[in-house]
Amino acid sequence: MHYRYLGSTGIQISQLCMGTMTFGNEADIRESGALFRRCRDAGINIFDCANVYNNGLAEEILGQLIASCRDELIVTSKGWGQMSGDINARGSSRRNLIASVEASLKRLRTSWIDIYFLHRFDPHTSLEETLCALDDLVSQGKIRYIGASNFAAWQLATALGVSALHDWARLVCIQPMYNLVKRQAEVEILPHAQAAGLGVLSYNPLGGGLLTGKYGQRIEPSEHRLGRVVTYSRRYGDEWMLAAAVKYVDFARTNGYNPVSLAVAWAAAHPAVTAPIIGARNTAQLEDSLNALEIEMTSELYDRLAALTPTPPPATDRTEDLKP
Repeated sequence: MHYRYLGSTGIQISQLCMGTMTFGNEADIRESGALFRRCRDAGINIFDCANVYNNGLAEEILGQLIASCRDELIVTSKGWGQMSGDINARGSSRRNLIASVEASLKRLRTSWIDIYFLHRFDPHTSLEETLCALDDLVSQGKIRYIGASNFAAWQLATALGVSALHDWARLVCIQPMYNLVKRQAEVEILPHAQAAGLGVLSYNPLGGGLLTGKYGQRIEPSEHRLGRVVTYSRRYGDEWMLAAAVKYVDFARTNGYNPVSLAVAWAAAHPAVTAPIIGARNTAQLEDSLNALEIEMTSELYDRLAALTPTPPPATDRTEDLKP
């Protein structure tokens, strides 16, 4: 395992980040413990969570698991999502963020969260209110750094400007979706992260399962998330994506690669990405993602894989400026 600096924070994190969305759902507490221990054995020191993962259960399980090694870990969580029937228990208002952080700290059994992400951009709350509240939480020591997930580049730039204007704690890390069939982040989000010195924990390196080889030309209802969860079937259900995934899996297997390992290695190879977030239901499944560390992602291999899916047009739409 190699370690990389997270943006300009001075913190070093493992080149893979473990996501805990399965904790308390596909992985019960016993399996979650096995996943955690395997990650630690592999050298992973960063674990990503969110308050809405299984309605707080993922945080509770993670809190139990980190107790004996809390000081050695980078633990993240997120706020924004609905956690109760209270109409105000969502969004990025000062009211909700402070309550969400307090609740996450209790579930995680810790006195601080290393990186606290805004799970989404909140169009109903001013960034001044949101960032001021987060700055207060940083000053109180309840969170160490702040990040943003699912923000557009202009939203990131605006947030950084607001923080700089008021001398508040700034965003240090982002979480964009990024994989072979979802490459929009290449246009502005990843270049902006590089220019602004932001760490990047990209998510969905396997395209919600699309790039694992479990599917063919159609997504059928199944036990797998892509066929079971409407959000994922909509996100990855376009015909061209399914066709590209078939080509990708064929390429991987023909050239002696496990499709899971290769997809994770490709996402990790982008120069702006600090670490892709991996996930698993069990330790056997986890091994395929960990094996991405064994793949030498040469520029030639990277380009051959990228050629299997459309390159998104540049931000200016001057497609004639793309490399031939």
